[in-house]
Amino acid sequence: MADTYTQIYIQFVFAVQNRVSLIHPDWEQQLYKYITGIVQNKSHKMIAINGMPDHLHIFIGFKPVDHISELMKVVKGESTKWINEKGFVKKKFRWQAGYGAFSYSRSHIDRVYHYIMNQKEHHQRKSFLEEYTGLLEKFDVDFDERYIFKPVNG
Repeated sequence: MADTYTQIYIQFVFAVQNRVSLIHPDWEQQLYKYITGIVQNKSHKMIAINGMPDHLHIFIGFKPVDHISELMKVVKGESTKWINEKGFVKKKFRWQAGYGAFSYSRSHIDRVYHYIMNQKEHHQRKSFLEEYTGLLEKFDVDFDERYIFKPVNG
């Protein structure tokens, strides 16, 4: 039986429900470790994870063992349950529906890694919505403004 060989790198971007800034510095590293465990348990390789209080970026070496949508369903569902069980937020925590998924070649790994790991500095110059719509435009993804992550109070 022949083996399957792949080289698939995907950056995922997803936001807290209504983009409320709920991810606190006191527990964000625990969240990153938890999500890394989910990704690795699904046979993928975590390359980078970082974010802001209202959204996350994860960059993985994706193995074609399941569907992208299934992976995001598990990552968001399991991390939501974990955050709520830990009592990290006063109200019920939820991720906003949807996500962005952007593929890269091997030659871009270092650049994307540094981009994700420098999120806090990056967002001193650019808002999340500017960043996200910029990614959609850069990757020539058709999108409907009605379905872009809602701004706070939006």
